[in-house]
Amino acid sequence: MEGGNAKAHAVLLSSPGLGHLIPVLELGKLLVTVNNFKVTIFVVSFLPSAAESQVLQSFVSPELCEVIRLPPANISDLVDADAAVVTRIAVLMREIRPALSSAISGLKYPPTVLIVDFFGTESLGFADDFKIPKFVFIPTHAWCLALTIYLPRLDEVVKGEYVDEKEALFIPGCRPVQPEDVVDPMMCRSDQQYAEYVHLGMNILMADGILVNTWEELEPETLASLRENKLLGRISKVPIYPVGPIIRPIGAVDHSCKKLLFDWLDKQPSESVLFVSFGSGGMVSNEQMRELAWGLELSRQRFIWVVRTPAVKSGDGSFFTFDSGSSNDILSYLPEGFMGRTQNLGLVVSDWAPQVEILSHPSVGGFLTHCGWNSTLESIMNGVPMIAWPLYAEQKMNATMLAEELRIAVREKILPSKGIVGREEIKMLVKRIMVDDEGLAMKARVKELKLSAERAWSRNGSSLKALAQAMR
Repeated sequence: MEGGNAKAHAVLLSSPGLGHLIPVLELGKLLVTVNNFKVTIFVVSFLPSAAESQVLQSFVSPELCEVIRLPPANISDLVDADAAVVTRIAVLMREIRPALSSAISGLKYPPTVLIVDFFGTESLGFADDFKIPKFVFIPTHAWCLALTIYLPRLDEVVKGEYVDEKEALFIPGCRPVQPEDVVDPMMCRSDQQYAEYVHLGMNILMADGILVNTWEELEPETLASLRENKLLGRISKVPIYPVGPIIRPIGAVDHSCKKLLFDWLDKQPSESVLFVSFGSGGMVSNEQMRELAWGLELSRQRFIWVVRTPAVKSGDGSFFTFDSGSSNDILSYLPEGFMGRTQNLGLVVSDWAPQVEILSHPSVGGFLTHCGWNSTLESIMNGVPMIAWPLYAEQKMNATMLAEELRIAVREKILPSKGIVGREEIKMLVKRIMVDDEGLAMKARVKELKLSAERAWSRNGSSLKALAQAMR
């Protein structure tokens, strides 16, 4: 499967959600440009969304990769209407297998390697049908991978709920995981998503290799523990390939958006603006939104804030839970007079903003983020320190890594998923990162990490070598 072989054809599978789709698309691009592969990417979604369509339209380039959307499978009879996101994704990815099998069999060029993302592991068997190598792509970091593949063992030794444990959860060779930081599927062991996640942890180890969206220098101890088989033990010996950071490149911005945002940014002092966004699926409650508005106003720091419909309840912050009864007028969510009082201080944008392009602007000096791994890497790659505001998935682990291990973020005293973060604390968090000496030190550290990440993809860099080794 040499990269220079014109017949090398990688088939990639992306599960729903931009957090999975974007890194899979960018991995596909790398396989073409770096490894000289032909690439076909199959995309699975619940229903095509405007954000997904926008990402695909900006990406699709026939000379690079062929992108094929698989028709959505009807899972309404298989999951409850209020089923957790992980349950819905896991069931959908199982039900999509016949369509995927047919689509792969119908390809003009037979695949020479199959790469599935985090939730696509039940399709690994198709690689055996073609007698080709099979890989799992983990779009997040190695610490989360370690927890996931060690979870079947934790399932045996921990008897009660993980969140009720008094001690941190032990993972051999790795940083322990605090009970309050566990990924969402581990919050309730009686929920179907927990069983699905345990099953996922087992399935990952059926691959011939695991690609991880991190780089050697970012997580050396965790990667070393994985390679020493302290986690995999007698189950399997699966090679780990850190191939990150894989993020969206800076792209073109439409004229109307550029006029509003970037003309304003161009007039601001260097590193003076805080960007506030909770990603494509993150939301806060109406009450929290008002406290956040007051906190930004009280801080007297410049900001760009992406505001969307509030979540149903306090601290919910997850997909598919917006308040359908809320007004579409963003002004109705904010304190009375907020827009007038802050008109010379910041900008409020409805629903969406070009995140990578904003983070790359020299006027941006901080990022209040939900800590999705895509957003985290985009912030690091632009040398921007963070205010960590984790909401769902593995974001609490990400926030802990950023604040305690890498020391490039500050975070609130109470988890946003457990209560309201008040305006005074928000004001202090903003000032800590934007004007205090602590923030200056974080800016220096995150810029060092940026250089480290760039070296990983430079000539003879660790990630470049890892991808070449995996695909040889």
